Amino acid sequence: MSTSTAAATTFTALDACFTADLAAIIGSDQPQRSLGPTRFIYLVEEVRDVLGASSHRPWQEASRDLAIAAEHLTDALTAPADDQSGLLAWARTHLRDAITAAT
Repeated sequence: MSTSTAAATTFTALDACFTADLAAIIGSDQPQRSLGPTRFIYLVEEVRDVLGASSHRPWQEASRDLAIAAEHLTDALTAPADDQSGLLAWARTHLRDAITAAT
């Protein structure tokens, strides 16, 4: 099953809202265009891995939040349309919490 139009729009909004912050955490340049759902999830996972390798407790907590966010984002790609908005809302919450903890 593919993502619904609403989910695709939400992925784009999450990308626009969080990509710059996620890229900054790992010292990467922000991409000049939208990443798309799969590449956005890869960015979340990359930041999760970088933060998780640290012994700094707030970064480890941020890594856990990013792991949960990545799970919700991945699940939203294949979930029925009725479930996608809830999964994306949970992902957004965990992305916010992770960025707050990491900065």
